Amino acid sequence: MFKIPESVLVMIYSGEQVLLLERAWPEGFWQSVTGSLEPGESWWDAAVRELREETGFVAENMVDTGVRNRFPIVPPWRERYAPEVEFNEERIFTLALPAPDLPQLRPREHVGYAWLPAAEAARRTGSWTNRDAIYRHFGARLDARQAAS
Repeated sequence: MFKIPESVLVMIYSGEQVLLLERAWPEGFWQSVTGSLEPGESWWDAAVRELREETGFVAENMVDTGVRNRFPIVPPWRERYAPEVEFNEERIFTLALPAPDLPQLRPREHVGYAWLPAAEAARRTGSWTNRDAIYRHFGARLDARQAAS
């Protein structure tokens, strides 16, 4: 069964720290919580499910940012989609936690995690949409910090 070309990204943060997860494959690929919608699932429900599956966190105070991204599906992921599918639509959510917390990882999907300052998280993530989500949320503060250094 092919994946639906609609996905969610949930950027989790606490203060100025962003949680990134290291994927089991491809090795060394860091990103926020992500995942495809399942048949009949709403964007919101997919974000809640992926958040729970990938971290064990609950979606209290999760926000749908209204940001939508459309991008071509790159070769390493192509075989997961029907042959005629070329693009994926992604919706961005955020979740603020009162303090950095330990995620409960699923080892076959993620092998590590890191709470990073927002600027470092933006540099480390392998996803341009993830980087964009970080900059949209922390943008003015990141720009001010970079100008001061």
